[in-house]
Amino acid sequence: MKGLIRYIGCILAVLVSFNIASATEIENGGIVKGIIKTSDNKPAPGVPVQLQGTKKYAISDDQGEFIIRNVNPGTYTIEVALTGYQTTTQSVIVEKDKTSNVSLQLTLSERNLSEVEVVAARNKFAKTASDYVAKLPLKNIENPQVYTSISAELMKEQVVSNYDDALKNTAGLAQLWTSTGRGTDGAGYFSLRGFAVQPTLVNGLPGLTNGNIDVANIDRIEVVKGPSGTLFGSSVISYGGLINTVTKQPYDGFGGEVSYTGGSFGLNRVTADFNTPLDKNNKVLFRVNAAYHNQNSWQDAGFRKSTYLAPSLTYKATDRLTLSLNAEFFKNEQTNPAMLFFDRRHKLRTTNIDELGYNPKLSYTSNDLSIKTPTTRIQAQALYKINDQWTSQTVVSRSTANTLGYYSYLTESATRILSYAPGMTSFDRYITHQDATTNTTDIQQNFIGDFNIGKFRNRVVVGLDYFARNGISGNTGYVANGYVTPVSDSTNNSRQHADMLLANSPITNSNLLQETYSAYISDVFNILPNLSAMASVRVDHFKNGGETASKEDKYSQTAVSPKFGLVYQPVQGVLSIFANYMNGFSNVAPIVLPNGSVQTFKPEQANQMEAGVKVNALNGKLTGSLSYYDIKVKNTVLAGATINDYTQGAKRYSKGIEGEIVANPIEGLNIVAGYAYNDSKLTKGGADYENRRPEEAGPANLANLWASYRISHGALKGFGVGFGGNYASENKILNRLTTGVFTLPSYTVFNGSIFYNTKKFGITAKLNNIGNKYYYTGWSTIEAQMPRSFSAMVSYKF
Repeated sequence: MKGLIRYIGCILAVLVSFNIASATEIENGGIVKGIIKTSDNKPAPGVPVQLQGTKKYAISDDQGEFIIRNVNPGTYTIEVALTGYQTTTQSVIVEKDKTSNVSLQLTLSERNLSEVEVVAARNKFAKTASDYVAKLPLKNIENPQVYTSISAELMKEQVVSNYDDALKNTAGLAQLWTSTGRGTDGAGYFSLRGFAVQPTLVNGLPGLTNGNIDVANIDRIEVVKGPSGTLFGSSVISYGGLINTVTKQPYDGFGGEVSYTGGSFGLNRVTADFNTPLDKNNKVLFRVNAAYHNQNSWQDAGFRKSTYLAPSLTYKATDRLTLSLNAEFFKNEQTNPAMLFFDRRHKLRTTNIDELGYNPKLSYTSNDLSIKTPTTRIQAQALYKINDQWTSQTVVSRSTANTLGYYSYLTESATRILSYAPGMTSFDRYITHQDATTNTTDIQQNFIGDFNIGKFRNRVVVGLDYFARNGISGNTGYVANGYVTPVSDSTNNSRQHADMLLANSPITNSNLLQETYSAYISDVFNILPNLSAMASVRVDHFKNGGETASKEDKYSQTAVSPKFGLVYQPVQGVLSIFANYMNGFSNVAPIVLPNGSVQTFKPEQANQMEAGVKVNALNGKLTGSLSYYDIKVKNTVLAGATINDYTQGAKRYSKGIEGEIVANPIEGLNIVAGYAYNDSKLTKGGADYENRRPEEAGPANLANLWASYRISHGALKGFGVGFGGNYASENKILNRLTTGVFTLPSYTVFNGSIFYNTKKFGITAKLNNIGNKYYYTGWSTIEAQMPRSFSAMVSYKF
């Protein structure tokens, strides 16, 4: 900690010395703050705002908000001038050390605004601010933490119909497992900064699922990088970061969209988005999104089908109080993805795909053996504006994630020798019938402030959080169901046969409860107009118990999680240099020793140091970030040489670089690109893992690209093309002294599209995996990915 203080102190001293002259600016100036809305009262992002008679201007963010600082006292005219629109102006009086608030409204609706090609400031794939990442409204360029936003516009252009494909637009994120559907952790797994992570947050609140996530109701996906325990705790996130799904919300006005997508392997998908006010004063707003999805596997068996309904309601009770209610009802049924697990106790027979001789077209299942993963989620929020400086946010979230059906997996038999092929690897099949439910409850009370202490601006969130997760299960045990080889499957995969095997398997009932009580505070403090410091801390008390928990399993732990950050903007609002220190933690259960005594441990800790730059240049046409991070994990529990020897001393590092850009360099051209390199190693631990790259770390090198060009004028106006892809270096999915190393090969996959869009109508044709390349992902497993596939989407707006 002393080293951290010296590190931050040195940076602070240098930056302050560069900016002493700037300090006088805050003494004499005022602030102009405002919001720009469309005629239907939706926020208008990416709109340039000019203060007439000065060189001061701003660009509205994703919420339509803008701020102009250090304005000399006086009377000014604010101007919003867009080609093809009537110029909008408004007079504003600026006073010393005060904030003047204005509201501007455009003539055209949001839908018409998005169709005007001459709005050069509009970078349609960029999201430049978030209310969730810092738990308070903060622009990306002001935030010392790195995150990626994947917009609904980008997903639509790429004809994304499943959540995993959307995440391929994230720099430094790699898929480990697709959704298995199994109880407790059946959602997909991804590697982020060297650590496994799942999509577990919805609108900043816990939102667990045991299956897939439908994309119909997504406004954007926020992938937040690095340990984030200070603001989000430890119960549902990873040291690598977190994945937050932001849903669509009601807006003033009537409108909507319907679409149909069809394609390879029997893909049929229908979506609908409908929005309307429910009263003449537009105080009660209603929106509903719905989807139906059905698709077969590309392998010899398998399917996924689902229905989705997401109503949401906003009630503007008073000028100060806004109430909102969001609900999601998702029914999903699917077969298990084909995953080959390797034996982790014996030497590998093969070390790569070629030696294994795997036929990726085999599913090793049948459509009889399906698993259902329905999810219900309800979120309620009360937002009350106490005064101009403080807002109260009260949120309650309740979700239920179920698993019901057959889950099977294939694990290597290291000792079986096949008489007809002595060198061939075989895999034993095990199957269970799962009946599991995970209920979560989260209650948060946040007070969000934006105020000055003397001449210094403070943006603060003070919060209390209660989270409970109740896991209830009545699963059978795992029973053997023959074996398969990499090239054949002769087992009986019928439901009747599975039921016969499971008939005598005892059911294990479990009812466990985890509760977390937390308090946190975070302050973004402006030392100078272009220099800010973030200081945050969380106190987290964890309790483990439940009806079926043993006496030894019932325990509690308290952890403290700090966070610090600095942001210096050499060109305010355009370029920032940032550094952060962030913390994550995991509660460690006590261990019952053979003599009956209980050994307790401290929470495991992960600390990150990171520095980099962010850019929001060319009137918002170019946004991006480049950073270097170093994460160190300590206090991991290790088993010793004897049966009752446990120590808390394992250490691990994960460091690397990440860069990404979202650009609109010329009219009609939009680019999303990213690259990441990660170096991860267990430096102190068990002999099986020490000085090796952890298996959850995924590929060391990752790259992503999507570029599209749309013709803006002439007879071909509205036509466009898109092209991009993903690269991943080789992946050591099994990396242990006992087993040796199994390496998946690197891959490069290209995708392309052609589209035509008007104000009302759109059609897009997409070809994924153009080269028809077989490639693989895994985490001590092998999972083949989809070969070439085609999809086409037709949409209509009203």
